[in-house]
Amino acid sequence: MGKTLFEKIWEPHVITTREDGDVLLYIDRHMTHDMHFRLFGQMKEQGLSIRSPDQLYATPDHSMPTTAKTLEDIPAGEMHDAVSVLAQSADELGFHHYPMTDDRHGIVHVVGPEQGITLPGLTLVCGDSHTSTHGALGCLSFGIGSTEVMHVMATQTLWQRKPKAMRVTITGTLGPGVSGKDVILAVIREISAAGGTGYAIEFAGPVIEDMSMEGRMTVCNMAIEAGARSGLIAPDDKTIDYCKGRPYAPAGAKWDAAVAYWKTLPSDPDAVFDKEVTLDGDSIAPMVTWGNSPQYSLAVDEAAPDPASEPDPIVRAEMATALDYMDMKPGMRLSELSVDTVFIGACTNSRIEDMRAAAAIAKGRHAKARTLVVPGSGLVKKQAEAEGLDKIFIEAGMEWREPGCSMCIAVNGDMLAPGERAASTSNRNFRGRQGPGSRTHLVSPAMAAAASVTGRFADVRDLMEPDLMENE
Repeated sequence: MGKTLFEKIWEPHVITTREDGDVLLYIDRHMTHDMHFRLFGQMKEQGLSIRSPDQLYATPDHSMPTTAKTLEDIPAGEMHDAVSVLAQSADELGFHHYPMTDDRHGIVHVVGPEQGITLPGLTLVCGDSHTSTHGALGCLSFGIGSTEVMHVMATQTLWQRKPKAMRVTITGTLGPGVSGKDVILAVIREISAAGGTGYAIEFAGPVIEDMSMEGRMTVCNMAIEAGARSGLIAPDDKTIDYCKGRPYAPAGAKWDAAVAYWKTLPSDPDAVFDKEVTLDGDSIAPMVTWGNSPQYSLAVDEAAPDPASEPDPIVRAEMATALDYMDMKPGMRLSELSVDTVFIGACTNSRIEDMRAAAAIAKGRHAKARTLVVPGSGLVKKQAEAEGLDKIFIEAGMEWREPGCSMCIAVNGDMLAPGERAASTSNRNFRGRQGPGSRTHLVSPAMAAAASVTGRFADVRDLMEPDLMENE
């Protein structure tokens, strides 16, 4: 019997197996950010050291206000402490660190692939749910808790239970205005926010193969929102081209050997998955979430559902509660909803392709709602500015910010006021995620820009230029 992509990475990394089935897994690379700054002091107190500092990579992202350019711009308090302690710990302990004054800094899940820290066939962990992002490169990656973060720092290993295997195949071709964000929202709508629980999901099919690396990262980023342990996409020539020349990618003879190995990783034709799901890519439209879970999403031209039509009383109650919290009524069209704030950024959608997609809609138009555009790293910011995208956003009346997590999570000053509604390219729309009483609708970068320039949820396809439609 053939092996899956997941098995081909998992099995060589197993050090030992306990009687209960848990395995001690070797971790190739570990990424961390400012929210775990207290762990370094705790390790000292316990007499622990970092086992492999050369395999630990850090960058501040969660705590930094996206108006700050240097540490001095951050007010005294926990945000300042988080960023400064991370930098001090890197100097003292010798692990890799990209400070906020370094163009290479940014959101941890943007920096990893950019720097070649993320590579096919590796195991990679981070104390952040959306570490599944890195699976877009054929890297077995997943988020871990604070205790596990310390365990990996001290031992470069982690106890894990092997998940089951699911394959989600997207057939057909995506239409104009449809992106990786719409694909993953459609997948979560299909299988539910718990549909991937206990599984590692491999995404496959023509739509995934045609998708850019940035789009694949968006899809894998939100695998966790389907309950999955990780998301994976088999490495192909597009992956190899993306990795080539990255700072931490191999070079010379080691590169040749790595590529030869990477080409063996795709799932074998006779590999068996515990569950198979297929979606028709031709039928996927630009999506908008309407409730407080990513599974509650609609095509932009659909109306809000009526809970009365749901036979399950628990689901019916959840739907009614979500509509009430979001200040929506059954049958309401999404185009009836005006937005207060638009957020374009987060580890889901802050790469250069995302900036370009948003700028294409913003060009020549003006924002009718407060709009924050936050690049995912200093390198993305520099590239966007070299292409003049920043000028497009600024001329449209949007705010062009410094890299960081920003409004994805309300811990850095970027947040909504109670009752405010946002069109957001982030990955979570839970109650209060963007501030107490906030109402978050998840969308793609192009859809977010469309909401910005119209002041409501609009079908981005109606705003696209004919030549852009042809190039999709």
